[in-house]
Amino acid sequence: MALVAILSGAGISTDSGIPDYRGPNGVWRTDPEAEKLVTYDFYMSDPAIRRRSWLMRRDAALRKPEPNAAHRAVAELERSGVPVRVITQNIDGLHQRAGLPDRKVLELHGTAHRVACTRCHVRSSMAVALERVEAGEADPACTACGGVLKPATVMFGERLDPQVLADAMAIAKACEVFVTVGSSLQVQPAASLVGIAAEHGARLVVVNAEPTPYDELADEIVREPIGVSLPKLLAGLSGSDG
Repeated sequence: MALVAILSGAGISTDSGIPDYRGPNGVWRTDPEAEKLVTYDFYMSDPAIRRRSWLMRRDAALRKPEPNAAHRAVAELERSGVPVRVITQNIDGLHQRAGLPDRKVLELHGTAHRVACTRCHVRSSMAVALERVEAGEADPACTACGGVLKPATVMFGERLDPQVLADAMAIAKACEVFVTVGSSLQVQPAASLVGIAAEHGARLVVVNAEPTPYDELADEIVREPIGVSLPKLLAGLSGSDG
């Protein structure tokens, strides 16, 4: 049975109330300063940036986003018996919340549900760190060594985890169908996975509201809203594979 790889970007989570970054109403367009909050050098060198960043994460946590129809459709495809691997640029954990097993999700940019110490690298719960913010700690430090805490995500200026990237490249080479959904395909090296899949003979489907740099490689381009189009597309893959 054909391996289906799905590269998901911010657009798959907008129906869950999580804003995207580069769309017409994206975070980077409406508030250019917001990019500093997730840029490693700014974050590490400026306590004011860190304080704003913690408040942003607190507010994001209050939204309590839930998986939407697109996330559920991916999990349903996996439950139908089709071999599925998700490579996600998202940090929201909604694929797993929808029922996809952890081992079938590669989080290229890490997770917003954990924090990591930049000095001793100990990881702990984001929820606990946010409780400390609520209690009055504007910039909570690592409880193990006093170092600067950051979310366990890949900020601008940081390298992706080499093992996660290697695993993603292996999936891109091995899959027979590669669906990229809700991604502008402007961030490397994640976007390069599309080209790798196409070079190795995968059928490429691009599901995104805006044009992407990889549209010319696509066998199919879908512009309809993701919450409607992706469930229909994946149901077709499930049916065609028995």
